[in-house]
Amino acid sequence: MRIPRGLFGVMKEVLRHLLKRPVVGFVVYARTPDGRLVLIRRGDTGEWALPGGTLEWGETLRAGLPRELMEEAGVELLSAGELLGVYSDPARDPRFHAVTVVLSAQVSEPNRPPMNPVEILEARCFTDAELPSPLSHGLDDVLRRARAGERHWE
Repeated sequence: MRIPRGLFGVMKEVLRHLLKRPVVGFVVYARTPDGRLVLIRRGDTGEWALPGGTLEWGETLRAGLPRELMEEAGVELLSAGELLGVYSDPARDPRFHAVTVVLSAQVSEPNRPPMNPVEILEARCFTDAELPSPLSHGLDDVLRRARAGERHWE
């Protein structure tokens, strides 16, 4: 089920007035022990993306990392990796002004379906040769930099 563009625009405008502050979240450059990358297929766009989400009130990035990986991709965190970047351009996310922290992690293969099947349609592992493009929400440059080991912040 995809969200109609008109409804999406209304929701975005309501959130913009309610929040009036950037939303802090993260995406995860999540690799399995054999080196495959875990991606999720989003329900709103139908496109693939890095798994992640927003922090809950009172939650640290370390606490949110395993929770979001399980909720979105059905994977278990095996080890947290490095901070790869921080993206804060207000135009990057069409839904709201997001400050997105990019983390790396080693994870299990997906062993459960996503917890919200409307938000996340599926999770799958990809070899580097199989990576889909374009990624949802302008994540192509984030993935390119993560794969190259480049640190980035804006």
